[in-house]
Amino acid sequence: ISTAIAITEQPVSVSVPVGYSFTLRCRAQGLTSLQYQWFCQYQSDCHLIPGATNPDLPIIAERTLLYTCRVNDLHRNAVFSDWVKVEVHRCVARGLPPQLWQGEPVIVLNPSKQRVEVGQPLQLQCAAMGVPAPSYQWYCNGNLLEQQKRKKLWITHTKVSDSGTYLCCASNSHGEHWTNAVDVHIGEQSQPSSFCCISPGKIALLVGNNSYQNHPNLMAPVRDVFELSHLLEHLGFQVVSLLD
Repeated sequence: ISTAIAITEQPVSVSVPVGYSFTLRCRAQGLTSLQYQWFCQYQSDCHLIPGATNPDLPIIAERTLLYTCRVNDLHRNAVFSDWVKVEVHRCVARGLPPQLWQGEPVIVLNPSKQRVEVGQPLQLQCAAMGVPAPSYQWYCNGNLLEQQKRKKLWITHTKVSDSGTYLCCASNSHGEHWTNAVDVHIGEQSQPSSFCCISPGKIALLVGNNSYQNHPNLMAPVRDVFELSHLLEHLGFQVVSLLD
C-alpha cells in the first residue's frame, strides 16, 4: 500500500531572478530502499526530467515551472511530493547584489495608485522574490485585509469606503518587506475643481513619510495620515494627503 512510503521533507516553492542557482529537496522514508524521479510542468505539459533521480534537484532558473517528485519502493508503491512553483523574474530589483542575497523577500513590482468609479473593479498588484517564496498580506489604511493574501488584490465591486492607502507585506522565514504605499480613490469621476470654492484657511495638507533610504519602512505614517484626515474633515477642512 502507498502508506509504506512517507515523505519527510517536501520541496518548497521559490521566487528567484533568472539565472539563479538553487536546489529543490525531497526526502522520504520507506520499508525498502527508495527511488526518486522528478517531473516538471509548463502550462499543461508535464514530463519526466531525464536523469533527475536523486533526492536533490539542482536548478538554474530560466522560466517559471511547476515541479514534483515521485518516490518508489521495491514493491512498486509510489507517492508524489507536493507540487511546487519555481517562479522566475526577469526584472531584478536595483541594488540587489546576487552574491549577498540570502533569500529574504525583495519587492520587484510595486502597486500603482488607482482612481476607480463606484461599482467598478479594483486590482492592485505586487510581486516579490524570496527563498522560500514569500506569502503576501495586503493592508488598507494600516488595517489588515483578511481576504487579501495574494500578489493581486481584487475587489469586484468597489464602494466609496474602499478608498484609502494600500500596501502589501511580503514575508518568508528570512523576514519581511513592504511595498510602496499607494492611494486609491473610489468615487464619481467629476471632482477636482471644488478647491476654488473653499477658503484658503480650510485646506489641510498632510504628508506621511513611509519609506526611508537607510531605515526599514514604517507603518505608523499610513495610519496617522488616515486618522488625521478624518478628524480634519469633520472639522470642515479640505484634506490633501500625500505619502512619501
